[in-house]
Amino acid sequence: MSLPDIKILSQAAAEARGLAIDAVHKCNSGHLGLPLGCAEAGAILWSSALSYNPSKPRWINRDRFILSAGHGSMFIYSWLHLSGYDLSLDDLKNFRQLHSKTPGHPEFGETDGVECTTGPLGQGVGNAVGIAISQQMAAAKFNTAEHTIFDAHTIALAGDGCLQEGVAREAVAFAGHFKLDNLILIYDANQVTLDAMADATQSDDTAALYSAIGWDVTTINGHDFKAIDDAIAHAKTNDNGQPKLIILETTIGKGIPEVEGTASAHGEGGAKFSQSARKGLGLPEETFYVSAQTRSFFADKAATLEKACTQWETTYQAWKSANPALATTLETAVSGKRPSAEELLKQIPYFPADGKAATRASGGVALQPLSNAVEQLLVGSADLYGSTKNYLKDKGDFTPTDRTGRNFRYGIREHAMGAIVNGIGYDGIFIPSGATFLMFADYMRPSIRLAGLANLPLFHIFTHDSVGVGEDGPTHQPVEVTSSLRLIPNVDVIRPADGEETAAALAAAISRTEGPSTVILSRQNLPEGPGAPETRRQGTLKGGYILQKETAPLEGILLASGSEVQHALAAAKVLGAAIRVVSMPSFERFERQSSAYKNDVLPANCSKRIALEAGVSGLWYQFVGTHGKVIGIDRFGISAPGDTVMSELGMTAENVVLSYKAL
Repeated sequence: MSLPDIKILSQAAAEARGLAIDAVHKCNSGHLGLPLGCAEAGAILWSSALSYNPSKPRWINRDRFILSAGHGSMFIYSWLHLSGYDLSLDDLKNFRQLHSKTPGHPEFGETDGVECTTGPLGQGVGNAVGIAISQQMAAAKFNTAEHTIFDAHTIALAGDGCLQEGVAREAVAFAGHFKLDNLILIYDANQVTLDAMADATQSDDTAALYSAIGWDVTTINGHDFKAIDDAIAHAKTNDNGQPKLIILETTIGKGIPEVEGTASAHGEGGAKFSQSARKGLGLPEETFYVSAQTRSFFADKAATLEKACTQWETTYQAWKSANPALATTLETAVSGKRPSAEELLKQIPYFPADGKAATRASGGVALQPLSNAVEQLLVGSADLYGSTKNYLKDKGDFTPTDRTGRNFRYGIREHAMGAIVNGIGYDGIFIPSGATFLMFADYMRPSIRLAGLANLPLFHIFTHDSVGVGEDGPTHQPVEVTSSLRLIPNVDVIRPADGEETAAALAAAISRTEGPSTVILSRQNLPEGPGAPETRRQGTLKGGYILQKETAPLEGILLASGSEVQHALAAAKVLGAAIRVVSMPSFERFERQSSAYKNDVLPANCSKRIALEAGVSGLWYQFVGTHGKVIGIDRFGISAPGDTVMSELGMTAENVVLSYKAL
């Protein structure tokens, strides 16, 4: 990297500080500490350190910058504006306003140049690890001896709050073990958290800690342009098999003497001193000021970046001509196109009609042909492949020495797994998934929620889905978790009842491009349902369907999901020919169907309904209404054999029959 003139860097840093002060002062909301304290780092990043192209913000070989400390959003907005992205001065003036391109925390898809939705602290660190993985896998899969089309770096900026969060601790341990040497983490070490000075809550030796877990660590003055430039240059060129941590010793809120270096500088407290701060920074009285010199400097920089991108494009076209099959795979992946669920289901043979297997086992069977049909499909497990059954045979493991393996061993790190899978999803080349017990989905909830918010097309497999887990007892019996996942907007929750429904659930999850899915599977064996297997598959894609139709005028409907469908079928046999059984594996997919379809499955003129699920009952009332009844488990579980627990808590055909007759 070539260090630009210090004078222009200083001027740009002062103006970036001014933009942050003015935006926060104008809306009387926001966080000034990081945008002011890291202005010198911003000047180096966008003037010399980052490889990017403002006119092509999703250029596939760009360096990725992730602001993990998302509360400092005016940092990235200021520098994206100065460096030529589609973010105008008016957009900065509309900071935190309705429908603006500068929301309070950076949001993926809202602003060019924003790689991830980063609000909850630490998530961006995990996302950066995932993006770095995606880039290394892309390099391993698509680069050839003749042509290098992937050689970018992933750079994240984090603060004390990010590094304190458990999700970041798990993610950086993973990155160190797997030697992600294309990952650079910049730590804004200003020694301040929101409430107090950092020493009130931490006494870590950060450099020693990161060195111990396999990181290359450099500590520098965070306001020294040359030191920052040298440190990032070292990090980008030193392929020593280690991720890089650059500790910037900075002054929080630098530029507002009244608050700088104190906890008061973290939020908007310093904005009231905007007038004197602007004067101290050498800025004119005009707010939202950017000098002609700074504009000219970044215009020249953009032209240089455009030229470099054009040179890369020449290499890409040569690679594409030499490797047409690889090029088709890459371009299809980047476009976001995926096979339909119907196409994917053609790859999965039907299960034996008289078979009986846990849906986790059926899922493992179905994943094998799906992994052959979808090259970019990746799976992972939190040290539970033997239980979650989602390991891809003959597809290898992702390791420090092999970046082509499609199985990820996350260790006992559900928090990090969720954030890393999101990072791979943000990068947009591969289709990632993770797996653990359903009970531990709660460790991943922030990541699942963010995946829904950011419309990330990925999925997770959660097994051991009910009190049927048995002897492990209430700590491992997720009575409330399925319903709690259903409450997250834009997340499809699919709980299949047998092998065919499981095949369809996975096909639906892989093909979905609008957001994430969770596939919830049993540990205990379940029988295959009645009727044609294709009917069960297609019904699952719709979220709910008539599994067993009445053979006399309709009098009542029994609804269930997952392992309880078998009990609804058994109860219907006792209750007679006028009873319909509806399998409801996915509320969300069912709700997206037409009104006509939904009324055909659940006709409004039949109000005598029973729903059965081994979990909390509340959400099922949307389907049974005020005249129906839900048989659920609105309490914690019991430690006993699974069948015993199910029976004790009312998950039986006999209880369905009694409850129906009592309506």
